[in-house]
Amino acid sequence: MGDGTAISVTLANDSEKGPDGLPAPIEGVTLTVTSDDGVEVGEDVTDAEGKANIPLPGAGTYTVTLDEDTLPEGTELDSATRTELEIRVLISGSATNAQFPIGVQAADTTSFTTKLIDSIVSGIKFGLIIALAALGLSLIFGATGLTNFAHGELITLGSLVTYWFNRDAGLPVIAAGVIAVAVGALFGYGQDKVLWQPLRHRGTGLIAMMIVSIGFGLFLRSIYQYTFGGSTRSLDQYTTQVRHEWGPLHLAEKEIAIILVSVVVIAAVCIAMVRTRFGKALRAVSDNPALSASSGMRVDGVIRNAWILGTALSALSGVLLAVNSQVKFDTGFKMLLLVFAAVTLGGLGTIWGALFGSMVIGIVVEVGPTFGVPSSIKEVGALVVLILILLIRPQGILGRRERIG
Repeated sequence: MGDGTAISVTLANDSEKGPDGLPAPIEGVTLTVTSDDGVEVGEDVTDAEGKANIPLPGAGTYTVTLDEDTLPEGTELDSATRTELEIRVLISGSATNAQFPIGVQAADTTSFTTKLIDSIVSGIKFGLIIALAALGLSLIFGATGLTNFAHGELITLGSLVTYWFNRDAGLPVIAAGVIAVAVGALFGYGQDKVLWQPLRHRGTGLIAMMIVSIGFGLFLRSIYQYTFGGSTRSLDQYTTQVRHEWGPLHLAEKEIAIILVSVVVIAAVCIAMVRTRFGKALRAVSDNPALSASSGMRVDGVIRNAWILGTALSALSGVLLAVNSQVKFDTGFKMLLLVFAAVTLGGLGTIWGALFGSMVIGIVVEVGPTFGVPSSIKEVGALVVLILILLIRPQGILGRRERIG
């Protein structure tokens, strides 16, 4: 570390301005730097000007992590703030300067009612992101009967492609997100053409295909980890935004955009399922594939379109997840259990059930910490609700009773 390579980070409170009109510096906060492969290379504490200087072993991509426990007493990060900053050091032997803007607020000053309202709104937003992926899963299940355990990796695909086109290709996040959805649709076409259609034509059973999906998911996740790495990264836009007051609500612009995009897309898909020929054909194939085929319907074409649309919706879920938080190789895998819980809770194979279940899961997950549930295990509340509902109504809230045997 003796060649002079270093990161000089300025930690500033983006929600408070100093006398010069610039974000106020924050003193006494510990910043830790890790390399791209997750190895810690150094740390430092910010001085009175909010600056910390950490020597580095050389050029490369590094992640600066803020230790929340070292924030000044009586303050905490606001809910829209990230604690990590990715910095690329291009030249060895010199110091790279970087600004680390964060949002700091007074600790424990928000009323319970305000926290509850904010958590419900966050739950609706998170539920809509889950709903996009759950809608894709329901379309695929309805067309094929397959419970796809690789579905989480389809969500991750949207996040990673957005990151690559944004960070590596230099495109704006919106353009990168549109490309990611298109790549997701193309991937849905390709995987059905190469993998699932041949298995269907061979008469492979659904249990065997489900096991194939587990292996396929492990394969994709390993590819993602190999190409993307194990670190958590951020897009170069819309990462840190201050929440504004909209009456009783507190929302950042990107959160409003996420909610609007999700609602418009979900509404468009639901209308298409009810009124278009594809929607009617999909319902027919879901009810009776053999009868649909004997009536002259191209069942393989309908199933392939379901894969295309389902994968595109899941990729869009990954795009919005990347904009909302950060990107990691196993983002979708962590979401998979919640997506399955939402679909099962609402009723497997029903679009309205998937939407209803997603909203319930999203709200329960986000509201939990308001009532004292640790944030690290906040997903447990959703799974408890799932278990209780299924004990009472095994087919799900909006599912139909079916005779077995």
